[in-house]
Amino acid sequence: MADTPRDQWKSKLGFILAASGSAIGLGNIVFFAANAYKFGAGAFYVPYLVALFLLGIPVMIMELGIGHRTQRAYPEAMYQLGGIKGEWIGWFGLLNASVITMYYITILGWVLGMWIGAFGSLWESQAVPAFGLPEGALSNSMSYFFGMISKYETVAYVVIVWIMNAVIVWSGTKSIERAVKIFVPVMWLFMIILIFRGITLPDGPQGILLLFTPDFEVMKDFEVWQGAFSQIFFTLSLGFGIMATYASYLPKKSDQTSNALTISFMNCAFEYIAGLAVFAVLFAFAIVPRASTLSMTFFVLPEGIGSFPVGVQLFGVMFFTLLLTAGLTSSVSLVEALGAGVIDKFGMDRKKVVLIVSAIGTVGSVMFALPMVIDPSLDGNGTLGLTLLDFFDHWAFSYGLLICGLLECLLIGWVLGPEKLRESINPHSRIKLGPLFDWMIKLVIPAVILVILGFSIASEMSKGGLYGSTVETGTMQNLHVLVLAGWLVFTILGSMALTAAGGFRRNGSSQGGSDA
Repeated sequence: MADTPRDQWKSKLGFILAASGSAIGLGNIVFFAANAYKFGAGAFYVPYLVALFLLGIPVMIMELGIGHRTQRAYPEAMYQLGGIKGEWIGWFGLLNASVITMYYITILGWVLGMWIGAFGSLWESQAVPAFGLPEGALSNSMSYFFGMISKYETVAYVVIVWIMNAVIVWSGTKSIERAVKIFVPVMWLFMIILIFRGITLPDGPQGILLLFTPDFEVMKDFEVWQGAFSQIFFTLSLGFGIMATYASYLPKKSDQTSNALTISFMNCAFEYIAGLAVFAVLFAFAIVPRASTLSMTFFVLPEGIGSFPVGVQLFGVMFFTLLLTAGLTSSVSLVEALGAGVIDKFGMDRKKVVLIVSAIGTVGSVMFALPMVIDPSLDGNGTLGLTLLDFFDHWAFSYGLLICGLLECLLIGWVLGPEKLRESINPHSRIKLGPLFDWMIKLVIPAVILVILGFSIASEMSKGGLYGSTVETGTMQNLHVLVLAGWLVFTILGSMALTAAGGFRRNGSSQGGSDA
């Protein structure tokens, strides 16, 4: 089969919007603000900025350099740089990311359901029969959410979101670029509107003042630094294989150092203005946030919007439109990274791969949307799907991404040699990388990730073990053990199987991501 030209971005703007759109997701809008509140408001910015320059930007440069140097999606790029071990790391990263993709799209399905409710029923008190709760027992947003996830209509929302993702990645960079040129500006516009709404509320400016009033005492707590370094790694879409895949569609003379700085600063700027909007709304209505993406997304912020004196439906629809567009730019990049990896390895037709990935992904996402109530008291999660989501998120998100980033740095640092990657980046970069970059990849960043992982494991052990905390019932602990086993089998054995399936390898080809 003859090689066909590799897909390429039509413009640098399209790539920057796609990459920054991937980095900007649900966590940027709500989780960053919750972390900032939890860890001393403005004081969180200090470790956050340290983490950005010490870990975020160097790893971003490395991942962009990997994809751009090889012109291949993540597993094949890692194979070219580190052989079979490198390819295994690549598939581990993509399979771990695919787990995240499945439950992330389930969350987007819930966002779609809340968006529909924002036109009216979301703001009305209602009973929740599945949990035995009468009208008025929960806040409007909570009653609507739990009522929604206890019904099978949620499955339809999940299927719709998967269809949207499939349509956007159907033609590769062409269709992705068209989508992000609409979605990303809409995200920024709606967020700026919400800021202006927040600061015009009574006491809204006081919330922003709180964000700029740091409590430096909290910086003595190691958990603050752990939270900042974890936030940077996750928010920049590092460890997913996304940035390497997106960079593989760039022309050979692209400036990866400038690209990394632009993407990183755009992402952090969005988080910054999201913090302004969220703190203004929360302070205006004396709402104490909880550092949970789900509770902030579906309960806390809608509660604040529901307290607006005017324009509740308008700003509610605007808020969930913002979440849906931000979520789609992230989920699209996750789907594209996995699809491009399969295309590169096996030389399959793009449209066939999109259909297969979407079909399998839809089944997985439906599992996280299962509406069977297993906790009527709502002391835990409520439904089986939400419980599975929490358990898989615990391993794939909290551990999988960091492990992938660690292995990636070790491969580039000690197998390929970071100086070789640096030599391929510097000729086309206005800002030249020096030997310090080599030591960051070889020693500093692996040490930081190991400290974060070690602290997380020690913290979990003190709460009852890695399979579940002491507050979980025996049934929940058993389920958690099964989830851990399933995650390990899927990522580790799945990576081994895909790496071993080498009969169709296209050494040196540029097939991945094409429409062939």
